[in-house]
Amino acid sequence: MQERRPQPYRRPKDHDPSDCIRWRIGRNRLTMVTDKYLGDLGPVEVVIPLPRPAPTVLALGAFLKNTVCLAEGDRALVSASVGNLESAEALRQFENTSAALLAMAGTAPGVVTHDLHPDFPSTHMAEATAAQLGIEALPVQHHHAHVAAVMAEHGLEDPVLGLALDGYGFGDGGEMWGGELLYVDGEGFRRVGHLAPLRQPGGDAAARQPWRMAAAALHALGRTDDIPKRFHAFAGAPVITQMLERGFNAPWTSSCGRLFDAACGLLGVMPVAALEGEAPMALEALVSDTAIDPHGWRLTDGVLDMTPLLARLIDREPADGANLFHGTLVAAMTDWVQWAATTWDVRWIVLCGGCFLNRVLKEGLTRALHDIGLLALSPRQLGPGDTAISLGQAWVAVMADNNGKSNKNEKKG
Repeated sequence: MQERRPQPYRRPKDHDPSDCIRWRIGRNRLTMVTDKYLGDLGPVEVVIPLPRPAPTVLALGAFLKNTVCLAEGDRALVSASVGNLESAEALRQFENTSAALLAMAGTAPGVVTHDLHPDFPSTHMAEATAAQLGIEALPVQHHHAHVAAVMAEHGLEDPVLGLALDGYGFGDGGEMWGGELLYVDGEGFRRVGHLAPLRQPGGDAAARQPWRMAAAALHALGRTDDIPKRFHAFAGAPVITQMLERGFNAPWTSSCGRLFDAACGLLGVMPVAALEGEAPMALEALVSDTAIDPHGWRLTDGVLDMTPLLARLIDREPADGANLFHGTLVAAMTDWVQWAATTWDVRWIVLCGGCFLNRVLKEGLTRALHDIGLLALSPRQLGPGDTAISLGQAWVAVMADNNGKSNKNEKKG
């Protein structure tokens, strides 16, 4: 996901207070809501057994593909997705779902968790709920939650390394994260590595126009002058060139999703797409027999630089480039994870984030890690994407409670 400049949370204007029951959470108050909405398990779609009794935690999930989770006792209840929190209908469903899960709690929650991003509707909802109930609102970094969701499904609290690969997550200092290697335990997380950042010219638009990320790759390779010529068919090419040269409206991102987009743009695979992720899916479909360029990456102090691979994609045939990109990316990430596992003495490796919907990446990396004696852990009931974020947020709070302290988004030192 990309930075979307979400609006502050507001109750939808067409809200009908007679629709629901028991407790409804609002920005400024709690009101009663009806049994009509709940049913037997109400909005719950997945029940995750927990390895030990948990205190009551309400987790309000991500901005995209939002779900809500109630952890209590020996289980976590995860709702169906309400969609992206960018429409009145989605916000109404989000509010109803949150209220229904809260009503199902045997005891009042001691904490409500939310994304670290300060402007998400779920963040405003959590802060309002916490103030109303007199409880803690606990922010959880997006990729930390991704890793913790898989830990919850596998009943783990011991240290793991989490490889979280997706389009966007608000970083610990407000940066655009998305290609993260995290050490996670019950006390919090430490960012031990990340993909080397690329510029993302035009912000959100680059997620649906992979040619822009290809332009960013050319800029990183010292070939900025090639951008107007190579992408002359796109009216914005001269402006994008200036953005990259001046660093204006072109924030840095460590996103793996944007790395895939750069590869697509360089290979001419759907340089303009209707949806985020559409071009990388088309690139994956071209893979037939992966190949590895052993000189396609550099690893320095935990930073994995894939620009050598991007350079080798220029002017290749799309199918050949797809094979080389996927095979080399798996090899590079295996090298990266092996370095971190040795450094931090960890054997369990969590694979999470929307990029792991790519089967070539997931299956190739799982096999490669097994071959070097590491155990790759993937989601069981929930997918690798943002529908799992609420479960991860809840498990972070449960682990923090067990450690007798509030979660810290990033452990220092």
